[in-house]
Amino acid sequence: MKLMQTVFAGVAGAVFAIAAQAADITGAGSTFAAPIYTKWADAYQKSGGGKVNYQGIGSSGGVKQIVAKTVDFAGSDAPLKDDELAKEGLFQFPTVVGGVVPAVNVPGVKPGELVLSGEVLGDIYLGKIKKWNDPAIAALNPKVKLPDLDIAVVRRADGSGTSFIWTNYLSKVNPEWKAKVGEGSTVNWPTGTGGKGNDGVAAFVQRLPGSIGYVEWAYAKQNHMNYVAMKNESGAVVQPQTETFKAAAAGADWSKSFYQILTNEPGKNAWPIVGATFVLLHTAQDKPAQGTETLKFFDWAFKNGAQAANDLDYISLPESVVSEIRTQWKQKIKDASGKPIAD
Repeated sequence: MKLMQTVFAGVAGAVFAIAAQAADITGAGSTFAAPIYTKWADAYQKSGGGKVNYQGIGSSGGVKQIVAKTVDFAGSDAPLKDDELAKEGLFQFPTVVGGVVPAVNVPGVKPGELVLSGEVLGDIYLGKIKKWNDPAIAALNPKVKLPDLDIAVVRRADGSGTSFIWTNYLSKVNPEWKAKVGEGSTVNWPTGTGGKGNDGVAAFVQRLPGSIGYVEWAYAKQNHMNYVAMKNESGAVVQPQTETFKAAAAGADWSKSFYQILTNEPGKNAWPIVGATFVLLHTAQDKPAQGTETLKFFDWAFKNGAQAANDLDYISLPESVVSEIRTQWKQKIKDASGKPIAD
């Protein structure tokens, strides 16, 4: 599906007034979040805000760059724990929630027709299931004519928050995966071809007959990729779409912590591979003009970016969560003199 262009209204009663000469800011990291951050950045600049240059280099790369202070903010789908944030002097907040989907290139199978379970996905990525007509896949798809075709596993080559979401899910649903591989932005993959970024994985899957990979849903839709339905934690078969992502996101308790993992959530309508994406920035701002502009940008996005997020099938955060984020900006993000940079 072509991405819809969205016209945003001006901010009424915003926490921040957009300055006439706003500072340019740079961000890097999550490719999961790149479609929405790019969309927001374009609309923000057109509305009178500063230029936002965001590079989708992978979550691990983004974290490295914000720690090194070579960017103003980082994007990551693998949230850092409180001790990690404290060690590096960072603050973390969520922006949107999205779905990760298995994308396949299986001749003769229609989008959403093939059903897989987490256990079967884990066995595919362990290299145990090697053919598309394997009995374990056939048992989930009694009415689908499965080809006698080798499975070509595609995974990320770079440090990836999407991989964190994927491997966290597999660790919850496949005991052997948890014992042998585990979870992380980078893992010791048992098999597969590595692609850089969500776009790299998408490109490999589109080129390789018999392949399977995992991408954020916007990439699957933009590239008209074949995708699978999933058997979820409740035993129901669900399709990747806004409603099933939203059902999974409903399980988050943001009031306790911004560190939330949303994989394998209960509920008959919940898509099982869902995650939030996060922004990281320093609590002590060496460049307060850029820090202030970063907060202005995301404040603007929270107020004006819901339609763009919806067009890309991301889930916006509840207003109560956004309000808490703004409160914590004022409490935790300060300049060198200790003065809060948020108005």
